[in-house]
Amino acid sequence: LFDWQLRDGSSHQGTVTSMEPNEGTFVLHTENTKKGKINPVHLVDVPGHSRLRPKLEEFLPQAAAIVFVVDALEFLPNCRAASEYLYDILTNANVVKNKISVLLCCNKTDKLTAHTKEFIRKQMEKEIEKLRASRSAVSTADIANDFSIGIEGEVFSFSHCYNKVTVAEASGLTGETVQIQDFIREYIKPLAQTCINRLNLRLDSYAFGL
Repeated sequence: LFDWQLRDGSSHQGTVTSMEPNEGTFVLHTENTKKGKINPVHLVDVPGHSRLRPKLEEFLPQAAAIVFVVDALEFLPNCRAASEYLYDILTNANVVKNKISVLLCCNKTDKLTAHTKEFIRKQMEKEIEKLRASRSAVSTADIANDFSIGIEGEVFSFSHCYNKVTVAEASGLTGETVQIQDFIREYIKPLAQTCINRLNLRLDSYAFGL
């Protein structure tokens, strides 16, 4: 949904579950009216379903930045799953070595019952702290990654990561994407590549992707 909003400012009648990455090179919708030459950006929209995680890893070596989207409306039942996925991204060798900036984007914050970005940040930091402890008990190194995160003896915070992690609020349905666009223009050079990981949360289960 965010890729449509960024491209043409439309929600295209809501979201549709996707099981394949979508790529596109375009000028951001809000920049179409600007005078002069506007450089396009290349976005890769990778569904976050667990079976498709290898797809994301294919794009990470070329990524300039990552937007990781969680559903602020139905966040709690899926907090651990989202945190595990984000943990794997933050400890990925390519993300660490290239210091790829990550935007934790809280979607649907226009809804009255949605959780705030501060609540989501704190809950995910707590879950990642648990993951650090449990995985360290199994091995002195991360099970599936080359790097660990956090500071020994301190409770985990996103500020401890090798790369910069920021938290923002947005709504793909209403078009509130200013913070996403600002992030893109701050960290992504013309025609550079970014990955949008989307987390779609359902009442009966969780599934990654819109």
